[in-house]
Amino acid sequence: EATLDLAERRRIRSAIRELQRQELERDEEMLASKRFRPERSSHRHDNKENWPQSRRLEEEQQEALAALSEQLEAITSVEELTKLLRAAGEYEERKLIRAAIRKLRAEEIEGEAPFPCSGGEALESVR
Repeated sequence: EATLDLAERRRIRSAIRELQRQELERDEEMLASKRFRPERSSHRHDNKENWPQSRRLEEEQQEALAALSEQLEAITSVEELTKLLRAAGEYEERKLIRAAIRKLRAEEIEGEAPFPCSGGEALESVR
């Protein structure tokens, strides 16, 4: 049923906007509750029989990441690190490799930076 009364139309539109605002607030609250929910502790309580296995897997992953970190320290080529990055599947591995690439690039930039000298001494020593 169509209404010709402008005041009634305004009330209907404001009621619709209020409902939409409430729905948005509910959605935001749901997202916030999901975002800050402590997942790991609840997972351990729900699945206690698999907890030792998951802990062992975490320890193995930490050992593998430590070995990878040592391996990355020995690599001095950004190209090699980039190849490793493309081949890596795990997020943590990729994170370590990206950090190693950033470190190498920073070292390269530091090596290219001119050393602070007084006056034109640096120019004369190059000539």
